[in-house]
Amino acid sequence: MMQNLKRARLRAMLALSLLTLPALPVSAQPALTPLKVAFVYVTPVGQAGWTYQHDLGRREMERALGDAVSTSVVEDVAEGPDAERVMRDLARQGHKLIFATSFGYLEGALRVASEFPDVRFEHAGGYKTAPNLDTYNVRAYEARWLAGRLAGLSSKSGIAGYVAGFPVPEVVQGINAFALGMRAVNPQASVRVVWLNTWFDPARERDAALALVNQGADVLANHTASPAVATAAEDKGVRFIANQSDMRAFAPHAQLAAVVPSWGGYYTQVARDVIAGRWKPAPVWGGLRSGMVDLGAIDRALPAAQTDAVAAARRGLVEGRMHVFAAPLVDNRGRTRLATGALTDAQIAGMDWLVQGVVGSMPTQ
Repeated sequence: MMQNLKRARLRAMLALSLLTLPALPVSAQPALTPLKVAFVYVTPVGQAGWTYQHDLGRREMERALGDAVSTSVVEDVAEGPDAERVMRDLARQGHKLIFATSFGYLEGALRVASEFPDVRFEHAGGYKTAPNLDTYNVRAYEARWLAGRLAGLSSKSGIAGYVAGFPVPEVVQGINAFALGMRAVNPQASVRVVWLNTWFDPARERDAALALVNQGADVLANHTASPAVATAAEDKGVRFIANQSDMRAFAPHAQLAAVVPSWGGYYTQVARDVIAGRWKPAPVWGGLRSGMVDLGAIDRALPAAQTDAVAAARRGLVEGRMHVFAAPLVDNRGRTRLATGALTDAQIAGMDWLVQGVVGSMPTQ
């Protein structure tokens, strides 16, 4: 009996000592492993433009999710084999979510996705998906249409110049929407196009812009990645519609407005879905109504009649009373492309022709 009593006392003393042990500090608690997220960019981040805007979205995601995510960036990655190699390396390094932010990354992303089924891939633009690869984009053509109206109201010559990268549907949509918007307020207006077949070549972008000014353009627009067209417009004293981000730092007097996508909210939601295990491929094409794109940084010195007209057109798009690609649509060779109604999303997504008023042709591959 004495032995039993001693054992009971020892158990009581042990229990009491455990209760009096100090608690582990918060820093010693096991931390949750953050989701490793990678971004692949086709150009340097720079201070404005397509890649810069995506990186703003990445930073917004980091602020929103804090320690729940850890991000990596690879800049200036050429489309093609190099991009595929980079994405494969990122997957091998343990990144579970990879954003491929250029149209020409799609085929490589699909191949890498098939090799790493536990990694989620998000591709900006594109037309193919996989069980672990989704596509997303903005309806930049809606903001381009508004920009065209503003250009038409501002231009004295009725001629705009457009420096274009590659002849992919997104670029063609933007040129056509810009021309339609311009001709909605000036039926005689024209848009002259120079194709570069590159996204980023500041010297060639500037040369193309200067050539267009020499052809009578007093408003410039572009779908390339550097601020070269902005600085050319500023130097030549013509107006400018910024591509992808506000470029007033480069064209404080020239800029009329900027076509500005907003990626942060989308990136944040995708990362949350992956963390929660509810991610699934569901292609997104967000427009003005979704807040994923808008015409911003509008010159405050413009006459109220011009800004009011653009605001009214914007309301018409958001409310569904107006459509960018509504009949009648005629191409720049005189062929009727749409007699009634409006183009479907599928028809817009596959656009490979130029509307009446565009001076130029589709490059041959």
